[in-house]
Amino acid sequence: MRTGLYPGTFDPVTIGHSDIIKRACRLVDRLVIGVAINHDKGPLFSLDERVAMIEAECVAIAADTGTEILVHPFDNLLIDCAREVGAGVIIRGLRAVADFEYEFQMVGMNRALDSSIETVFLMAEARHQAIASKLVKEIARLGGDVGRFVSPAVKAALTERLARKK
Repeated sequence: MRTGLYPGTFDPVTIGHSDIIKRACRLVDRLVIGVAINHDKGPLFSLDERVAMIEAECVAIAADTGTEILVHPFDNLLIDCAREVGAGVIIRGLRAVADFEYEFQMVGMNRALDSSIETVFLMAEARHQAIASKLVKEIARLGGDVGRFVSPAVKAALTERLARKK
């Protein structure tokens, strides 16, 4: 069974993330979505909320693709998380050249730590390349419509969360 790990903070999960998840399912039999517990980023949603949102988003994807999808929070090194879940491949989504520079360095460090785990880059679909969770949150904070960038359930969660913060 080929297992892949798709890591991120997913704060919140966007349609760009969902696109990468769908496409990653074509490459692996089991996809683990690693939700980073990154206190430095100051997430809008708690870890439990992010995990629940991703699980909900992945129900239909798993059914459509026949791929087992698991959501796994982690706060250790990415390479250690990959080992924990038995992943032979780390899947990373790229939106732009700026992403590549950071990811290139990350791959080098991960290969130095464990050369048996490969990294595969999936380019975001052209229509999703500008979508970033940070920008989605900013648009929502300023009253813009984020319906083109997130699912209806995530849009509702964003709207509710930002209304409570006011």
